Amino acid sequence: MTSRDSRSEYEWRMHKVLTHIDAHLDQPLELAALADVAHFSPYHFHRLFAAWMDETLGDYVRRRRVEVAALRLQTQPRLSVLEAALSVGFGSGEAFSRAFRARFGSSPSTWRANRNPDQDGLPDLAKNPASARKAQHSGEPMNVQIISRPPTLVAYLRHIGPFGAPVGAFWQDRVAPWIGANKLWHRPRYGISYDDPSITPPEQCRYDACVEVDEDFKPTGGFQKTTLPGGRYAALAYRGTPDGILQAWNALLRDWLPSSGFQFDHRPAFEYYPVDNAYDPATGAFACQICIPIAPL
Repeated sequence: MTSRDSRSEYEWRMHKVLTHIDAHLDQPLELAALADVAHFSPYHFHRLFAAWMDETLGDYVRRRRVEVAALRLQTQPRLSVLEAALSVGFGSGEAFSRAFRARFGSSPSTWRANRNPDQDGLPDLAKNPASARKAQHSGEPMNVQIISRPPTLVAYLRHIGPFGAPVGAFWQDRVAPWIGANKLWHRPRYGISYDDPSITPPEQCRYDACVEVDEDFKPTGGFQKTTLPGGRYAALAYRGTPDGILQAWNALLRDWLPSSGFQFDHRPAFEYYPVDNAYDPATGAFACQICIPIAPL
């Protein structure tokens, strides 16, 4: 096995265990079981995980539980604090509140109220989901479409760090050359955002740059394969630079979603770049579709 093949194997195993953790936050996550998922010795796995992720396994699991609960409290207004706690594996509201306060500096209910000052009005707005299709942002209507997408197999490379301009550089410097070398420019592309940078520290935010591939495609150069879930999404067209896309994301979540009659579900949000996606190399401006997974409120 070459050094590159060996590193790709390590990356695949670590991505596998991180995906398993996020999918099983409501269940016990013991070191031995997670080591088995990653096909590493339990004796060495804890040290390996800490070296790879720059935080211990226990700290990582605790952080993911609290951050996912916070995201659900923010985007699912009918979810109670106790329901949020149980959904990510806390055995009691008290234990959750202690962990939440240690991470965010306030109780879950206070944090939620400060993040969603208009939350009390949401049930009435939810009675008319169609009224939210053109929510206002900066005085202009937002043209949000409700779409359905099939499950999609993609090859991806992960970026860990701040969103915005660093993601644009990541695409240009690492992803685009690989797509060209593998002759995949005729395939749609995606950018999957797993974390909310207002909840997760920006330096720990995860973003996958993806391109559609066939079932028999064998990724190289650190790329992995996964399936982007299908289902219903709210989609907003964006045209601009990497620096401005965070404002579009925030507008969709802050101005449109609370009035929509929908809420986030547990699938990841992403940006969709069609084959004929516009791109200006001189300015870095591009066009895409911002897609957030939705379920009835």
